Amino acid sequence: MRSEPPIIDPAPRFGAGPALPGPNATRERMVGLCCAFGVVAVWSGFSLSARLAAQQSLTPWDVAALRYLGSLPVGLLLAFFVGWPRLSAGRSLALVAGAAFGFPLCAYLGFQFAPAAHGVVLLTGVLPFIAALLGALVLREPFPRRRWVSLGIVAAGILLLGLGTLDAAPGAWCGDLLFLLGSLSWAAFTILLRLWRVPAMAATVVLAVYPAFLYLPVWWFALPSTLGEASAAAILHQLVYQGLLAVVVAGFLFARAVNVLGSGQTTMVTALTPALTTFAAGPILGEWLGWVGFAGVATVSLGMVSGVIAPRGTPAGMVDAPARRG
Repeated sequence: MRSEPPIIDPAPRFGAGPALPGPNATRERMVGLCCAFGVVAVWSGFSLSARLAAQQSLTPWDVAALRYLGSLPVGLLLAFFVGWPRLSAGRSLALVAGAAFGFPLCAYLGFQFAPAAHGVVLLTGVLPFIAALLGALVLREPFPRRRWVSLGIVAAGILLLGLGTLDAAPGAWCGDLLFLLGSLSWAAFTILLRLWRVPAMAATVVLAVYPAFLYLPVWWFALPSTLGEASAAAILHQLVYQGLLAVVVAGFLFARAVNVLGSGQTTMVTALTPALTTFAAGPILGEWLGWVGFAGVATVSLGMVSGVIAPRGTPAGMVDAPARRG
């Protein structure tokens, strides 16, 4: 059976593949790193907002509905200006299943049982490991010794973060399992971006538009809702953050970073998300870390930095090899 050709973005400014050596290689790498750090900022707020929803009289199904309602008009507007993605229905549904349904639904449900620190550790902290494993198996991406060292440091930090927060939320194992499933869903989405070389804008439009038509009828007729009991401020907050920032902004930034840096290095940067979120969870949610947790924050940050800095002599943007088509 003949495989589909790679999608070519009609607007080159959005980028469709990994950066190549040349005069713009350094600039492209900096763009990719800025996009990846932007994802860290948005994802940190995503975890805090999703956890806060449990205190706002909103069910996880309501938060998901607001996510898709908020992203739909922006996605349609983007499609109007840049064109509809030239992506098959099968590939579009696969991307939606991982990034638009698997990741957020598992997160929203998991935050009903476990605190924010658990969520960011298991949703984004383990993401480099899962993405690296899938990348090696599916894309045959190289896995240099330096990457093993970086992941080992991140693993130690995640362990410390877990030890520093588990006592505060006994019985949160159900949420933890959901978080792991969500991380696996996003890792699969990451690998598919590289495998099919999906342009950042094409992925953004697909994730912003398709889920609304698939999910909202099911939510309206079959899923439990307490939307009528929530305040207008809570609804507007989740609509804007989950729909606009978490879907459109973070979706574009993540896809752009993966196209430039590769799946391995992008997810190494996003490993900083637990550190940022756990620092903010104290004053915002009242979920404070002890000294063990803070040691984990520092260790995860160290591992992230060691994974981002390219070794001397390595061309910018070439830390990860381009995806191979099988």
